[in-house]
Amino acid sequence: MKKCIIPALILLVCTNFSSAQEYNPAPENLENREWFQDAKFGMFIHWGVYSVLGVHEWMMETQSIDKKTYEKIPAFFNPTEFDAEEWVLMAKSAGMKYITITTKHHDGFAMFDSKISDWDIMDRTVYQKDVIKQMAEACKKHGLKLFFYYSQLDWYHNDYYPRGGTGQKAGRPNNGNWENYLDYMNGQLTELLTNYAEIGGIWFDGWWDKKEANWQLRKTYDLIHELQPQAMIGSNHHQAPNPGEDFQMFEKDLPGENKRGFSGDSEVGNLPLETAETMAQRWGFSLQDKAYKSSKELIQYLVKAAGYNSNFLLNVGPMPNGKIQPEFIDTLKVIGDWTSTYGETIYGTRGGPIPPQSWGVSTHKDDKIYIHIMDWKTDNFFFPTIAGNVKSVIDFQSKKKLKHSTDSYGTLVALPENRDYDQADFVLEVSLK
Repeated sequence: MKKCIIPALILLVCTNFSSAQEYNPAPENLENREWFQDAKFGMFIHWGVYSVLGVHEWMMETQSIDKKTYEKIPAFFNPTEFDAEEWVLMAKSAGMKYITITTKHHDGFAMFDSKISDWDIMDRTVYQKDVIKQMAEACKKHGLKLFFYYSQLDWYHNDYYPRGGTGQKAGRPNNGNWENYLDYMNGQLTELLTNYAEIGGIWFDGWWDKKEANWQLRKTYDLIHELQPQAMIGSNHHQAPNPGEDFQMFEKDLPGENKRGFSGDSEVGNLPLETAETMAQRWGFSLQDKAYKSSKELIQYLVKAAGYNSNFLLNVGPMPNGKIQPEFIDTLKVIGDWTSTYGETIYGTRGGPIPPQSWGVSTHKDDKIYIHIMDWKTDNFFFPTIAGNVKSVIDFQSKKKLKHSTDSYGTLVALPENRDYDQADFVLEVSLK
């Protein structure tokens, strides 16, 4: 009798556990996912007290700064020239539809008014203003959605223990209570989700520091979805998506690629996609980082991301005075000029129907297909067969019809003579019958 009951009980427990792990996103979450995929372009902001030294956001780790020494830095952070509205309008002018900003990076310092910690901008700086609140108000005023970056990794908190792969030289005691740290993290997330009105979502980072730890992800994810059902959750864990996540991001790589070495274990899932990249080399402000990417390179990255059915999250690392450096402003202006002309070929589109090619990518919306040619040096262009009959092919910029012929292999198009081969993107608008 007992031999029959015990397996039945195990089966019941396992069934209940499996059922508890299911995640069914709320209708408003699904609606937000659709908006997100239509948005295509966002601004990433890496800003913290680390900007004072002008090195980068990882300097506490790379320079082996212990927490007692690091505690001296916030006193020098006084961004009197910070203007949240200026940042938001800059992003909007560039064609960006949302902003993701660091609320807490790996140094554990909160850039918001945290009541459960004094390791924050209100208690440790002479500035004593909540920059996240200012950003939330400016985004709401100008119609951009705001996402919060939050680091699960914490080099400062004593209860982030056992240590992970980083933060070994932060001078913390060799003991701590992991459960207390998770409660602390969830407490700060609760503050972010209850004090700044409706947000777009949470952008997690740092899970990779302790892959084998019991992060209790579903507890955290369920908390977020309970407080704000529409909030999308993503994690920069470089893995396949976990239950409870709503979008998948790729660091410095297009989905499915691993050119930078971060995405070797990634598997492209069925969630909305996003790729994040820097304007120079570093994420946070770096005085000596002059490896600036050209506006052409970044425009092409935006277009390629759309062709891969992904958003592009382009990063800026503001200076400690609260200004964004001139080089980034100039580049964003050029990108904004491009999106004002070509935006409809990426906004609201989905990738395909032609898979990414060496010459470029394609996007589509309704009965229109946009072919983005970024590397093609002849005046005759061929694209492979697509479903449906080609009605017309138009030079998107001039709106002039182009001669074309279609057979069973695809369509041959006569491109304009003497076109500018160096332009970032030559777009064909293909209409179907």
